[in-house]
Amino acid sequence: MWLFSRTTDLLAFAGTAVLSFALAWSLPSLGVAHDTPPWAWLVFVVFIDVAHVWSTVWRTYFDKDELTRRPLLYAGAPLFAYALGVAAHAHSSELFWRLLAYVAVWHFIRQQVGWMVLYGRRSKNVHPLDKAVIYAATLGPVVWWHANLPLSFWWFKEHDFISGMPRVVGTLALGVHFAVIAAWLAHALVTRTFHPGKALLLFATWLAWFGGIVLAKSDLAFTIMNVALHGVPYLVLTHRYARGREADAPFGGLPTQLLKLGIAGFLLVLWAIAFAEEFLWDRLVWHDHPVFFGGGFSPAAPGAETDGFELGALALTLVVPLLSLPQTTHYVLDGFIWKASGDSTLVRRLGWMGSESTTEINTLRVPP
Repeated sequence: MWLFSRTTDLLAFAGTAVLSFALAWSLPSLGVAHDTPPWAWLVFVVFIDVAHVWSTVWRTYFDKDELTRRPLLYAGAPLFAYALGVAAHAHSSELFWRLLAYVAVWHFIRQQVGWMVLYGRRSKNVHPLDKAVIYAATLGPVVWWHANLPLSFWWFKEHDFISGMPRVVGTLALGVHFAVIAAWLAHALVTRTFHPGKALLLFATWLAWFGGIVLAKSDLAFTIMNVALHGVPYLVLTHRYARGREADAPFGGLPTQLLKLGIAGFLLVLWAIAFAEEFLWDRLVWHDHPVFFGGGFSPAAPGAETDGFELGALALTLVVPLLSLPQTTHYVLDGFIWKASGDSTLVRRLGWMGSESTTEINTLRVPP
């Protein structure tokens, strides 16, 4: 049994992984530099990665009934995330970005595990090796990454991962990761429980993580492969929910009007918000995409044009956790909002009422 449909699953998982792999490895031969060019950053980081974070609003803050049902969760999650972020950044910016990087990695991993669990429950074909093989396909390359630092790319920014792990540990991690994958395939074939959806997800996960980390030789390759498989299926999920919610009980107001425009309306609001967020990041913190966001004016030298506003240490401690709040809130909420055990309304809106009403979606713990 497929999660959405055979065609949608093929495109969202395998299609995304294969296309991102092909693009990442063909661009250098076409003369594109190994650093991520502005257009690739706009497409993959802003319109996929940041947009998928904001797509959570279709499940939460756009849904008045959901806000009424769990007001403490939706008010408390951003407050908790912001307070923790300020405390970490007040200690040091390095600690803040390190914590955020590791939470993000875990979120990415748990999302893939969640998809596998869901495939198993939808097909009534659950086995302990299902989780193990996804953990192996993701953690193996991550451990190898740590054992081979520094590489030409990082998760968020330079030195956000802890270095110093012996290289032999990375080699052993890859060996274990291949062994577990082989064991999963052997078990599925011998017991005749081979499921195309599970195999599809495993292939896509392995291609994105092994290809994007172990085989990647540039920030460009890693960015494309890392972001695409994580963001695209999530956008499919949130769009599926938004359509089901609108059919079941219309959102009303602007969300309803946007959904009348189809997938374009759904994405339009996400892209606009994502672009606005990155505008603030660029002008206040990074100053590295003036081609999209222009320059600013330095408070220290009135009239002198610069790439943005130079904030002091205290301001950065308050602003950086605030700007990262959409993704940190996304990390927290995703641990709650897709658990459909006992939530027949969520199952119905996702179009799965014909399967198991107690299906639990353990996905998407962590985004960017």
